[in-house]
Amino acid sequence: MAITGNGSLTISLSVFVISAAFLLKVEGQNLGTDNVSVIEGEMATISCRVKNNDDSVIQLLNPNRQTIYFRDVRPLKDSRFQLVNFSDNELRVSLSNVSLSDEGRYVCQLYTDPPQEAYADITVLVPPGSPIMDSREDVVSEGNETELTCTAMGSKPAASIRWMKGEQELTGEMTVDETYDRMFTVTSRLRLIVSKEDDGKPVSCIIDHPAVKDLRAQRYLEVLYQPEVKIVQAFPEGLTREGENLELTCIAKGKPQPYQISWLRVDDDVPSHTVITGSDLFIENLNKSYNGTYRCVASNTVGDAYDDYILFVYDAPTTIPTPTTLNLDNTQDSRAGEGAPQKIDHAVIGGVVAVVMFAILCALIVLGRYFARHKGIRAHLGPLAVTMLPLA
Repeated sequence: MAITGNGSLTISLSVFVISAAFLLKVEGQNLGTDNVSVIEGEMATISCRVKNNDDSVIQLLNPNRQTIYFRDVRPLKDSRFQLVNFSDNELRVSLSNVSLSDEGRYVCQLYTDPPQEAYADITVLVPPGSPIMDSREDVVSEGNETELTCTAMGSKPAASIRWMKGEQELTGEMTVDETYDRMFTVTSRLRLIVSKEDDGKPVSCIIDHPAVKDLRAQRYLEVLYQPEVKIVQAFPEGLTREGENLELTCIAKGKPQPYQISWLRVDDDVPSHTVITGSDLFIENLNKSYNGTYRCVASNTVGDAYDDYILFVYDAPTTIPTPTTLNLDNTQDSRAGEGAPQKIDHAVIGGVVAVVMFAILCALIVLGRYFARHKGIRAHLGPLAVTMLPLA
């Protein structure tokens, strides 16, 4: 029994040593590979790598577990597979003109006991076609909402869509539809309210996808807006005074261009001899009865807009008038400049005062000498002076 026991122990130890040696050998031979992403129609490369190989055989299998390469021999009759490198530590194979049917899990296998396996997933990327961009209307009026759509068709994986208006990034509403063979169609809708500042601005939809770069479509906004109106006093350059002429010009811009420009006098009729020629208003020989607010109204298909000019007629000029300035509310006013402080020449005033004082001083000296002399004569002649003075 003792001998049998020792024999069993010896056999068990031998099996343990052999198993441990085998495990160390297998663990020492590390098999590795990498996943591959490839664009449809391009080339993929699969690398089966072995660390510390002991001459074990390496082979590559397709997703159906058919042998593509056994060592450096290709049993599979698909010439798209080509041997790139074969050594004790690597089996590297290329696959050209990749299609969607090539997608799947490929197996690197090392002939050990038991065999080792490592897996390389090939993912085929399909770029979307050129984006299709459309708008609900070609022309939109300011203040209204417009909608633009952008569609990226036939991609794998699904693309994402961004929007840009000029340099400003906007967010659209995106929907994703899966079509045949795991392909995707993505549509994004952008809604925005436009202003006149948006006229002529580019709006772009940008497609983001791992298989393509800088794919976009672009349209330019066309925005209609009501006129902008400004009255300019062409003549006179300064204050408006009685007897002078007045000429005003109405400048109006819009999209579309104003089809009508008209003049009126607020709360009264324009003077009977006023001449209106398109955007120009001319009044001859001003008088104070013409005082009031004159308005230019411009109209286009979007709406109406106006600007006001306040006329105030001054008396005929007696001195050089102060130049006209504009009032703060941008309404032109011919009274501008009234009450402006006048410059005083202090040197002139000082000179006048000096001359007057000098004249007064001279007069006092002359009178003083006269009275002093007259008093002296009277004292010298005595009573005789009374009878003689009249003869003088």
